[in-house]
Amino acid sequence: MSHQLVQQFLNDLDRLRKLSGSLNEQTVREAFKDLLKAWARQENLLFVAELEYATSQKTKVYPDGTILHDLRVPLGFWESKDTKDDLDEEIRKKSARGYPRDNIIYENTDTAVLIQNGQEAFRCAMADTDALLKLLNLFFGWERPEIAEFRKAVNQFKADLPHVLDALREKINDAYDGNAAFQAEARRFLNHVKETVNPTLGEADVREMLIQHVLTEEIFAHVFNESDFHRENNIARELYKLEGAFFTGAVKKETLKTLEPYYAAIRANAAQISNHQEKQTFLKLIYENFYKIYDKKKADTLGVVYTPNEIVRFMIEGADWLTEKHFGKKLIDGDVEILDPATGTGTFICELIEYFRGQPEKLAHKYRNELHANEVAILPYYVANLNIEATYAAVTGQFAEFPSLCFVDTLDNVEGLGIRAGQQMDLLGGLSDENIERVKRQNRRKISVVIGNPPYNPRQEYYNQGNANRAYNRIDQTIKDTYIRLGTAQNKNTVYDMYTRFFRWASDRLHDDGIIAFITNRNFISKAAFDGFRKSVATEFAEIWVLDLGGDVRDDPRLSGTKHNVFGIQTGVAISFLVKKRGKRSAVIRYANRPEMETADAKLAFLAGKKLHDIPFQTIVPSKTADWVDIVDNDWEQLLPLCSKEVKAGKSRNSNAIFRLFSLGNASHRDEWVYDTSRDQLEQKVRYLIQVYEECRIDPTSPARESIRWDRELEKYRKAGIRKNFDPSLIVRAAYRPFTPIFLYFDRHLNGMTYQLPDMFSEKGINRVISFSSIGYRADYCVSSWNGPVDLHYGAAADGYQVVSRYRYTEDGERVDNITDWALKRFREAYGKDVMSRPAISPLAGEMSAQQTEGGEAADTESGAIPPSAPVGASPPQGGRSGSARSAALSKDDIFHYVYGVLHDPVYREKYAINLKREFPRIPFYPDFRQWAEWGERLMALHIGYETVEPWPLERIDEPDEKARDAGVAPKTMLRSDRDNGTIRLDSETQLTGIPPEVWTYRLGNRSALDWILDQYKEKTPRDPTIREKFNTYRFADYKEHVIDLLARVTRVSVETVAITEAMKKAKRG
Repeated sequence: MSHQLVQQFLNDLDRLRKLSGSLNEQTVREAFKDLLKAWARQENLLFVAELEYATSQKTKVYPDGTILHDLRVPLGFWESKDTKDDLDEEIRKKSARGYPRDNIIYENTDTAVLIQNGQEAFRCAMADTDALLKLLNLFFGWERPEIAEFRKAVNQFKADLPHVLDALREKINDAYDGNAAFQAEARRFLNHVKETVNPTLGEADVREMLIQHVLTEEIFAHVFNESDFHRENNIARELYKLEGAFFTGAVKKETLKTLEPYYAAIRANAAQISNHQEKQTFLKLIYENFYKIYDKKKADTLGVVYTPNEIVRFMIEGADWLTEKHFGKKLIDGDVEILDPATGTGTFICELIEYFRGQPEKLAHKYRNELHANEVAILPYYVANLNIEATYAAVTGQFAEFPSLCFVDTLDNVEGLGIRAGQQMDLLGGLSDENIERVKRQNRRKISVVIGNPPYNPRQEYYNQGNANRAYNRIDQTIKDTYIRLGTAQNKNTVYDMYTRFFRWASDRLHDDGIIAFITNRNFISKAAFDGFRKSVATEFAEIWVLDLGGDVRDDPRLSGTKHNVFGIQTGVAISFLVKKRGKRSAVIRYANRPEMETADAKLAFLAGKKLHDIPFQTIVPSKTADWVDIVDNDWEQLLPLCSKEVKAGKSRNSNAIFRLFSLGNASHRDEWVYDTSRDQLEQKVRYLIQVYEECRIDPTSPARESIRWDRELEKYRKAGIRKNFDPSLIVRAAYRPFTPIFLYFDRHLNGMTYQLPDMFSEKGINRVISFSSIGYRADYCVSSWNGPVDLHYGAAADGYQVVSRYRYTEDGERVDNITDWALKRFREAYGKDVMSRPAISPLAGEMSAQQTEGGEAADTESGAIPPSAPVGASPPQGGRSGSARSAALSKDDIFHYVYGVLHDPVYREKYAINLKREFPRIPFYPDFRQWAEWGERLMALHIGYETVEPWPLERIDEPDEKARDAGVAPKTMLRSDRDNGTIRLDSETQLTGIPPEVWTYRLGNRSALDWILDQYKEKTPRDPTIREKFNTYRFADYKEHVIDLLARVTRVSVETVAITEAMKKAKRG
């Protein structure tokens, strides 16, 4: 890659020479700059042009280019001169002026000179590719001693911090136990933070705030040389009182001494940075890195990530333009109150201060009175305070306390929300603490602009970590009354994501005339779950501007978070401006987006070079279903609904959907505990799970608690005192992933959410189900069938799956039709009561003999499975007519099969692709009902009965692995497919050949059917530590012959499925 960059530079140089006819500095410097920028990018470094550098002579110089580490400490510098210049003389002059000499390149297009550690390290002709490559390798390979020490110190910090924390916590425990002065201060401080920050805070939270305060004092004292910051800040003063009661002098020095190398490294690196903005960035990065070492789960909950300045400046300029456009005022003008509700490290407020530079009187007034910021976590609160006050001092030359930074949880600060004047009530009574006074003062203000980057973290990763984003009752109720009430969301949890809560809070907090400017998750633009959000904001605001920056890695696997996302995360991002105007309640919606494959650097460059009003936005007219993008014009609304929430809930008088009951798939929340390929192994795991659960039900403090996987539901059952006993009848065959037989312990309590699945299966009941990709699916659309429970993520971990069943069961176990009479009537109206029928393509048993599973249960006699005596594959797969046609009554079974056939239709999936991402399927009336019903019946027989179809004649090749045999170990497991050659390598001894090429085109979700089998039978290290330690007994060698047989059978299933779907493409559709 590096060699290519040098060659590209020389090609660019040659092109410039030919185009311009000259090689002066201004003409050719861009070529070498591009080379340095590209090289820096591949090393995760940053190139900055003409960055300020403080010399040893107390002057400032501006090298043509500076290469920065992520910590904003310089790696090296670059100076470009004209070809006619005497390069050695220029080096002498620049050195005399104090230009750096530790690592700098001087070049004049002909010659490049590298100075390192005060000496000339290398000189070369720039046309010499190899020599220039060597020079650049030396330049980028150089490491500043401070950086080397910092990396070493960070690693040591990771090792030492746990011991320091133990010692610090022990001293705090002692203070709580026997220090009366400390106890009094701790109680007072806890009351304070419960009032202003979070009413659910307790003693443990005060301990953590105190620890963070102690550990970071040394950091803040040296980045901006603000040694008095901790003693002057109003919150820090309170924590200092706590600290002073137990942690001073020799005790403090001895406890923290092992962290001194880390603090020393920060001081040394901070000393290398003279530019104020780069110091801000350095402090943010130290903050992020500290948090990720100190408390990973807190970093996850807070969504610790800072906003690039290009984005912040663009949003400020956009808000400024919109306030002037709509209200005749600019942000700097009086009576424009600006609030950042989740300020983090203070980036938006700092950039506003920079933006107001040059208007000192207005800036002073704005700073004292009309800039507001909130932060909920102590460490970023400190960083924000320091950043904001240092920025103001840098811009004005005068230090002034920032009086409007509040240590408060914005989403709890809700008293008076919805008052149209935008002024909140006084929620904090007569308390007189300075921070409370700040919150009270903010609540009395009429907020004109709410701007910022709300937390992006939607939900916790693991319940056991205890870092769930908590409920906010008032805001959540308002969301329920607006975004939820107006929408059709199946998964309502996503509508309560943190950024959505901030949109709701800001919408209610704004003055009657005002603007919200947020950068957030982009889900609200297109996801079906946010249709209610889109409807609501379209009636609450007069204008909505959305700039979609894309970068949703989960939606588009071609993307890389680090390369294409402006935050380097997996979640897509958008910038929004929502304009509220008195009396206007029907929004004009404007939308623009960046190219999907555009890099993050290119997106930031675009934002840096554009203003909001320069961007060509399109005006959106939402569809009837509140879609803003990908609006379709087809006959979808005329088709029959497969299912609906209203019919399911009994709210629809006419039951106008094909199926009454539907359900999401099984969400176990502990897959490794309740699923297994071995019935015996599953029983052992579940017995252990129940044993620990029962111990914790009796004794919530049981040390065994951490050995099993908890979720909210299981914790709720424990608190309710629900007893559990192992029940072998609850072990059932399930469809966990396509075509991989597995057992499930199907218990309502031990599976996180079983939804309505239990109503589809009784203890002895029989049923068949159709599963399909749910709304918002990301992988290929997937439809399958089974005769038992189906997993929520059946065809793709990122997607949900819905299930409809042929029958449902009442509470007393009675089996009733799940296909509505309304549907039967509609089909008979369309096709007549009797429709032409053909003999079945292959024999299907009506009352089939029981098939034995591993555990000995009889299979569903109405499942459509093929008995061994009637192998699938004995007749033509294309579904052509055979025998004489006969008339038969159109039944609900026919409808069930017809639906299954239509959902497999490639033409249907392509035509309605966007609709299927937004709504449950709707079913058309195709001309030849019986043909489609028979296709569906045939497919269902194949897919449910895959274990008994006639195997495809694959060729097996065995070549002994002598090395493994000599060592007495099993052959190395591989389980890899080679589509081009039609082979599967099972292990180091065995491969299968002769796989037809069409097999790979039968995909379910994100894999082909055969690839699903290979994936599911791989040996994987369990994620759960207890499963890993006690129950990790799976070995592929035990299942090898079974897998070979399964692959042969599913090869036939794939071939015949593809043959049927290809025949579908040729069918008439009216």
